[in-house]
Amino acid sequence: MIKFNAILAAGALSLGSLGLAGAANAQVVTIASGAQGSLAYNTGQAVAKIANDAGITGRTQPLVGYLPLISNGEVDFGFSNLVETEYAVTGTGNYDRASPGIELVGTMFNLVTGMMAPCDLGLATIADVKARAADLRIASEYTSSTIIPFYIAGGLASGGLSYDDFQQVPVANFVAGINALGDGLVDVALVSLNAGAGQQASVKLQDRGGLCYISLDASDEGTAAFKDFLPSGNLVHREQNDKVNGLQDHAANLMSIPWVLITNNQVDEDLVYTLTKAIAENKEALQASFGAFRNFDAQIMAPASAVPYHAGARRYFEEAGIPISE
Repeated sequence: MIKFNAILAAGALSLGSLGLAGAANAQVVTIASGAQGSLAYNTGQAVAKIANDAGITGRTQPLVGYLPLISNGEVDFGFSNLVETEYAVTGTGNYDRASPGIELVGTMFNLVTGMMAPCDLGLATIADVKARAADLRIASEYTSSTIIPFYIAGGLASGGLSYDDFQQVPVANFVAGINALGDGLVDVALVSLNAGAGQQASVKLQDRGGLCYISLDASDEGTAAFKDFLPSGNLVHREQNDKVNGLQDHAANLMSIPWVLITNNQVDEDLVYTLTKAIAENKEALQASFGAFRNFDAQIMAPASAVPYHAGARRYFEEAGIPISE
């Protein structure tokens, strides 16, 4: 598998002056997140507020490329998609070195995304794409969002395709790929469901019917090929919906990837327990801080993963009756 340099701006929590819950010393965590407005930043702000309410002093600060730092104990908590977390732990995918110290706290919500094309191209399914792949331009490389090519490669694989079947157009990052789609520079790019940038790109292409999602092959064979690139991902069906960008013309099978809070095996068990409990039992407060938490469900916080769950998280899940998928 082609390896990409691991560069990810995301959120993290760094611990300082720790004491056990109820101890004399205050618990202090630093929530280091990406640029203001990013997914990691918004998730980190919401969790910081919950941490404060639980008696843990939360502080935020930017951090880039932090997963290896979490593994070796320099940073204590962070946010990532579960696919990238698994790649980081094993030193595969877009990581050249293993970070085996990383452990999971739990899933915050699932990220639903998919490949889009201008509607007038008539690419309703991945089979439609396969029939015309040689003539299509696809966003590639994503030099500062190196997990994105694996998402696209997984979607293509569900239909028996690879990047080599297309005309590849390098882009810098996720938003740059969406902008290239809206500007007519590429025919296919990855776009998250309900993403603002995707809606703006669709407006630019109103004379072409806007943007439509390409439905992936969710057969057993297609799903297995998809999971070769995205082991912890799933293919989910979304019905046709006039009010949702990309689904206005037809239903589609899209990608769903857990967005997770991660830690390392050196972080205190009682602290992780306290934070896990605070998150699991405060959905309304989390959603008030960041709307994406409307999709939070404590009962599915612990999906199956190659990355182990931290002992503190496991203790809370077992106490609360939340199933831990193995």
